[in-house]
Amino acid sequence: MDSALLKVDEERARHAKRVKLRELNAANVHVELSRLDSSLKRHTGLIKRMRQSLGTDHRDQILKDIDSLSLEKYIDEIAGATLEGIARCKTEKDVWSAVEVISALHRRFPAAFTPPLTSSLSTALAAPSRASLNALPPEQREKEDSARVSRQRPLLRVCSELALVGITDGQKRSGGEWIMKILRELLSNDPSLSSLPLLSTFLKSYSRPYLGLTPPQTRQISAEAEPGTLSEATTNATQGEFPTLLNEGEELVEQEIRDRFKRMCEGYFESVSKKLIIEHKRLQDQDRRNHEAYIRSGEIFEDRQQAYEKMTKGYEKLLASCQTLSELLYLPMPSLPTVSQKSDSIQIGANAISGDEEDPLAISGGKWEDEEERRFFEDIQDLKDFVPKSVLGIESEEKEDQEATEEREKAEKEKADAEAKKLEEELEGLKLDGDQTNGRRDSTAEVETNEGEPDGTITPTPTSPAKASSPPLSPQLAPQGPSQLLTALLARLPDATNRAMIDQAAIDFAFLNSKAARKRLIKFLGAVPKNRTDLLPHYARFVATLNRYMPDVGTELVALLDEEFRYLQRKKNVVKELAEVRLKNILYLSNLTKFSVVPSHLILHMFKVCLDDFSGTNVENISMLLEGCGRFLLRSDETRERFGTMLELMRRKQSMQHFDQRQILLLENAYYQCNPPERTPRQQKERTPLELFIRHLIYDVLAKKTIDKVLKLLRKLDWDDPIVQRVLHKVFTKPWKIKYGNVNLLAMLTYDLQRYHPAFAISVVDQVLEDIRRGLEQNVYSTNQRRMAAIKYLGELYIYRLLGSALVFDTLWSLVTFGHPEGHPLPRQPCPLDMPNDFFRVRLVCVLLDTVGMCFDRGTQKRKIDNFLVFFQYYVLCKEDLPMDVDFMLSDSMEAIRPKMTLYKTIEEAAVAVDEMFNAALQNAGLSTGDDSGEDSDEEGERPQQEEDDDGDTTGQESSNEDRAPSPEAVIVLSTQEHLGPSEEAEAEFEKELAKIITDSSAESRKVDKKTAWWDSAVLAPNLRKKRADEGDVDAGGDNNPDGDAVMQFTVITKRGTKQQGRHLLVPAESALAVHTRSAQLQDKVEQQHLKRLVLDYEQREEAEEMKALEVRNRTSAIKIRYVG
Repeated sequence: MDSALLKVDEERARHAKRVKLRELNAANVHVELSRLDSSLKRHTGLIKRMRQSLGTDHRDQILKDIDSLSLEKYIDEIAGATLEGIARCKTEKDVWSAVEVISALHRRFPAAFTPPLTSSLSTALAAPSRASLNALPPEQREKEDSARVSRQRPLLRVCSELALVGITDGQKRSGGEWIMKILRELLSNDPSLSSLPLLSTFLKSYSRPYLGLTPPQTRQISAEAEPGTLSEATTNATQGEFPTLLNEGEELVEQEIRDRFKRMCEGYFESVSKKLIIEHKRLQDQDRRNHEAYIRSGEIFEDRQQAYEKMTKGYEKLLASCQTLSELLYLPMPSLPTVSQKSDSIQIGANAISGDEEDPLAISGGKWEDEEERRFFEDIQDLKDFVPKSVLGIESEEKEDQEATEEREKAEKEKADAEAKKLEEELEGLKLDGDQTNGRRDSTAEVETNEGEPDGTITPTPTSPAKASSPPLSPQLAPQGPSQLLTALLARLPDATNRAMIDQAAIDFAFLNSKAARKRLIKFLGAVPKNRTDLLPHYARFVATLNRYMPDVGTELVALLDEEFRYLQRKKNVVKELAEVRLKNILYLSNLTKFSVVPSHLILHMFKVCLDDFSGTNVENISMLLEGCGRFLLRSDETRERFGTMLELMRRKQSMQHFDQRQILLLENAYYQCNPPERTPRQQKERTPLELFIRHLIYDVLAKKTIDKVLKLLRKLDWDDPIVQRVLHKVFTKPWKIKYGNVNLLAMLTYDLQRYHPAFAISVVDQVLEDIRRGLEQNVYSTNQRRMAAIKYLGELYIYRLLGSALVFDTLWSLVTFGHPEGHPLPRQPCPLDMPNDFFRVRLVCVLLDTVGMCFDRGTQKRKIDNFLVFFQYYVLCKEDLPMDVDFMLSDSMEAIRPKMTLYKTIEEAAVAVDEMFNAALQNAGLSTGDDSGEDSDEEGERPQQEEDDDGDTTGQESSNEDRAPSPEAVIVLSTQEHLGPSEEAEAEFEKELAKIITDSSAESRKVDKKTAWWDSAVLAPNLRKKRADEGDVDAGGDNNPDGDAVMQFTVITKRGTKQQGRHLLVPAESALAVHTRSAQLQDKVEQQHLKRLVLDYEQREEAEEMKALEVRNRTSAIKIRYVG
């Protein structure tokens, strides 16, 4: 109550200020020009101050300057500065200060200042041009609207005050009509409701003086009030709570203008309410479709989600604006459908999809191939939501409906009156009291009058927004003329190649709707260039959008296309010249059919006409019809049976007639496109949650940043469980199922797991080698991608020390020799497993070389890879000419690992180089038996070379790992919390034990040398050494004596004077002397071989020691670095 009375007091204070200022403006003011200052400096300062702001900060100084300056020569500049200063008035005090300044100028210059200012304000508050807004994209248009509203808001408030204080009055009428005209133009030219905030701003401050609205307590009645107490509650509220604010004589706006203004605002609120209901239904329908799409496919597409979010945002904005208008106009909000109705519709859609009795055609697919096509052909905008009803010609129909409803209401009222009279007669007959009958008559009379009052006030309201919105449209189109606008629209249509542009074009045409415009449009749409078939679906959507309210557009266009189809049937002998015209005609009709513009009987008749003469160009016509709209016709309830019968007839005719291969292919493709064969749904393999978790870790989570996390999770699995081991083995041995760039990460993960589960790493390497071998044996094209990934995986496993170089070289040699006769490829000779035109093995070799080739850059491995590259060039030249991509791949690989290597151009040069390579390898191995040359040396020397490779790696995996150069991805930075290898205490204990073992072994060796080296001290004479060699007693070997016992022959050296003599002595081989001698000789031989190996591998061992020393130094720092090389 107190707040309401406070509002009344504030309104009365405002009214008093306005009346006082109005009286001042109406009085005549005489100023003595001789006393006024005309200096340029002060005038310039005034104009500058007015441009900055007309608010309370500059009010006093500006009013003082207006009273003391002449201002006559600067009227135009002052009017422009006033307009700029008004734009910076944000608060109510600033607005009133601006009104006072303008009033002061008006009193001095009523004829020179006020008219130009009024026209400038009218221009600034004018609605924007629709043509300019339509040319902008939606986002830019929204920004322009928001900037315009913020710019026009202070102008509207100042203009409203100026009209109340009598500045804009003319011909003895107030400025209320001028304000109403401004608001009507703003609201009628605004289909997107962007100017609605301006109306809200106006109603918040000026609803009482312009509309005569009282505070809400005087009008709003509780919803729980009883029907009989309505008038009583209203009168009590009016009399008891709030007195009348003003008398009619004190009002600043006439009663007639207030009533018109009020009806206009109420009509606008009604149109906004209808739009809100429409948007609410659209949002519910979109929500239901999203729900059904989610049930069908398990997901909601991104574009559908974005469209729904955009629609929700627009609906919430419209709802907030409608609630604001409802509070300001004291009108009830429209009733919106409840959420339960929406949930029921979703449930119905779900039941329709998941029902037991489903149509087989619905199982194989609906009318549309995908969701995007369905949205294009079904989600057509309703022009009624964007275009006034008067433009679409709906008002006349609504008037007829209103007249019919009014007649029905009159008839019902007459019946009600007759029944009331009968009831009164019966009551009189029953001798009821006269007081009761009179009271009942009075109550019924009150009800009738209460019902009649809202009818009298609301009847003009529904048509008022449409009537108010239609006149301003014509002045905007008038300057350019409808003919020019239509020409511009038709010129813009060929560029409308998306759904948004073609929908906007339909809205623009609706504003230009006339019979002549429709004729021009039909002529334009029927003359589509024959090479622009991409426009046909969009033109069909354009026609379908207009066809709902302009049916003659679709009917006449279909008649035009039907006439063209008949002409083409008469000219079916002209094949090549009219082929593109036939294509355009059939595609146009097909798209219009899917929009339900072409009647179903017409398209079926066209199909039957082509089927009756099933030959020549009609075969192509039928194919295009089936591809264009066959699926739609076959799955529509209206045409399913008839079109299915025609399809069966077409199949029978096709089997009986003779067609060439091209026509058969056309018909088959078209038939299976509209009626695809039934397929059983693909059965998804059932996997346990643990298997799904492991696959998720390897296939989805594994990356460079997450490899440590994946390793920890894999280590936490139960490795003793055979099921877990089987799943892990399956995942780690199928590198083709992960991204190709993550193959190295899978190998790194295998290396990390090897430290904890070495048997698992061995099984992975074995399986990878087995897969590579199986690929060589089968050579199936469909497994090429798997083979490529397996070869890449093998190379990465070598990089991470999971296999030796011997396996890599064996794989390389197998790739170029497997399947060929005796392991020797011959030029241009077919081989079942490796044909001359099959270059996939070349790709495999290049991938493996790209992965591990940089590691073989020194020592024996460098010599081995050089030898292989020589033979590889010979293998490549045995093939046919390489394709360009394989040739580039080969040259890139050779350039990467051996940029200076000589490449052979002919098969002869490569064969000579291979012979020289094998001969050199045989000589180095000490197995050369003569001057073998030609191709035989290849066959005989190939395996010895491989045996020499094997001998070079006798130390196994450890030596190959020490020999290998560091890989490109050698450094792995891990956290300081993870311990890599043994602890410092274990290292110290190991060092202690190793020193003890070395000390003991050296002491034992010294003891053995003292006891056993005495027989080596004597030096045989040269003649004795030669004699032993002739007799074959090399290395004191054991012989068999004539008795058959195994003996060992020794030479006893005696000396007579200065001459040495030797005498042979046979000692049994089982004696201690013979056994000890033989073991000592074997031990010496082993030590010699070991020393030889140490000498040869000195450089590699030195590198390994440097790497270990570097790792020991880095281990003491904050970040541990493991060099995997």
